[in-house]
Amino acid sequence: MADKKLTVVICQAQGRNPVKRQLEEDILAALMADSDVDVSLLPHLYDMPQNHSGMEFLRSVPGPLLVLGWLYERAIRWTLDRAEIRGHEGETLLKNEDDQVDEDAEMPELHGIGAVEVPDRRIYCIDLRASGDAEEFVEEVQRMVSAEHGSAFDLMSFIQGTPSEEQLSRYLNPERQLEARKALDNGTANSSDREALPEDTRRRWYPVIDYTRCTNCMECIDFCLFGVYGVDALDRILVEEQDNCKKGCPACSRVCPENAIIFPQHKTPAIAGADGEVSGVKIDLSKLFGGDDGESAIEMAVLERDRELVLDGRDAVGTSVGLKQRDRDEFDDLMDDLDALEF
Repeated sequence: MADKKLTVVICQAQGRNPVKRQLEEDILAALMADSDVDVSLLPHLYDMPQNHSGMEFLRSVPGPLLVLGWLYERAIRWTLDRAEIRGHEGETLLKNEDDQVDEDAEMPELHGIGAVEVPDRRIYCIDLRASGDAEEFVEEVQRMVSAEHGSAFDLMSFIQGTPSEEQLSRYLNPERQLEARKALDNGTANSSDREALPEDTRRRWYPVIDYTRCTNCMECIDFCLFGVYGVDALDRILVEEQDNCKKGCPACSRVCPENAIIFPQHKTPAIAGADGEVSGVKIDLSKLFGGDDGESAIEMAVLERDRELVLDGRDAVGTSVGLKQRDRDEFDDLMDDLDALEF
């Protein structure tokens, strides 16, 4: 029978917040003693470029995978998808309080747009902000291990990446990484410590597409004037030039009619990938996506885009470019009803 050992990957927080570091280290130390899992430590998931050896390592994992990161579950899942790290969605019970979903709703299948092959394995994603207690994460990992061993899971030979032996050894020796990271934090790191650590990453800003929500309407590619979006061979929208995105600007997310565009680092939960919804509709979408002083999501998006155009030495275009006229629908009626309620 094929090995079904669960691979657990802890993606580090940005910066050196001591509370976050301690939680990561406590989880790592506890899981290293568990023979039923393989555990590794990687840089922040969103910050690793596609050719980073950490991404190559993730692509090399053939079996069930759990990724723990400082992002909402949906943001983790679709950041992985963008790097062609795929699998069927695994159920997680430990969730960020902002990440509430309808328990009676059916779990959506990945890749609603286009025919993309999905390996016969599960990928679990957990937001490290869900708890400050390492034991809760360890208990959830143990539950996943039991679920994997109790299933009729047929492991496929699925290795996309080709990491070098040195790259693999870096991520397959988390104890050495932990020692090296502590030395770095204490200011005592030597050359050997630095070689044991993952390569440095810089903070990034780019959109991630949730293809279970995306309808391929192309509104994002029409609205964005910075060449971020393109289409693949299946005419499916994709983030083609991520570094063209303007740092801090989530305008395309505000104009997406399906809330399919995620900016994992945005301060607004709905834009950053939080999954709270009622009957499949974001009840607070216009409020959260708009401005503090009452601007609609579209008005806010236009202002953000114009600001970036001016900073780029170009002319502001206002509402004259990239906006489609939409017919009134059930969503508009729902928002009118909500606005009429007194809280």
